[in-house]
Amino acid sequence: MAVRGNKGLMMALAARRGRGWAARLAGLGLALAAPWCAAAPLAAEPTLTLCYERANVRPWRTEAGEGLNFDLLRMVGERERIVFVFQSMPFKRCLAQLKANAVDGVFAVSFKPDRLELGAYPGGATPDASKRMHIDRYILLRRKGGTLDWDGKTLHNVDGAIGAQLGYSITDQLRSLNVTVDEGSQKSEELVRKLLAGRLAGAAVGGSDARTLLDGPYGRQIEALPVPLVEKPYFLMLSHQLVARQPELAARIWSAVEQVRNSPAYKKLERTGSKGARR
Repeated sequence: MAVRGNKGLMMALAARRGRGWAARLAGLGLALAAPWCAAAPLAAEPTLTLCYERANVRPWRTEAGEGLNFDLLRMVGERERIVFVFQSMPFKRCLAQLKANAVDGVFAVSFKPDRLELGAYPGGATPDASKRMHIDRYILLRRKGGTLDWDGKTLHNVDGAIGAQLGYSITDQLRSLNVTVDEGSQKSEELVRKLLAGRLAGAAVGGSDARTLLDGPYGRQIEALPVPLVEKPYFLMLSHQLVARQPELAARIWSAVEQVRNSPAYKKLERTGSKGARR
């Protein structure tokens, strides 16, 4: 009986020692694993490629990647931990790249129904203007002393074609006014040269372009009609592929555009100008 009792005691002690070693090894494993867990990398920030028109449209953007549009998007990127990579190219090529899902977005784009097949606006087929990047207008320029006129509804004394930049939304409005439209130019300066050469009756250009042209070397030879052709919001369009695959990310970006645009920091930039703004 004593032998069996001693044998049972020895087995119990051995089991206890085994459990002790197992506990120590488990603790060592956790200790060794802890530094690895602490050093594990965080999820990578998403990187999105955005296309913009290769043109100087101050104060919104310049070919060098400066201006209020870039300020806004960089602030959105910092807020949402998104890396934006910018590419510049002619506007129509930007839209073609968007349609092909070769870029994640294009800025800044006004609304046209036929652009819905190219990419997505915030709010869809009825864009949400509160999520715009900015508002701009189209101005009609004529030769100084010319008789071309616009009363807000009808064009008068049109003695030739009205010029507009290739692929710009204003061409649809001009055609609805039953005038001949020349959209064979990519830059507003080209339109002004055609205007001064007598090849155009007028030139329809963005408001920021109009200010730049009137302040520049052509300013003494041209003038702007007082009534804008139209005023409209401009958006960041995102690719259909991005919206389909990451709808929450798309919604975050558009929401952040609104929040940043309304922030005191961005409003200060609007008032004082950014690196790309016309001073």
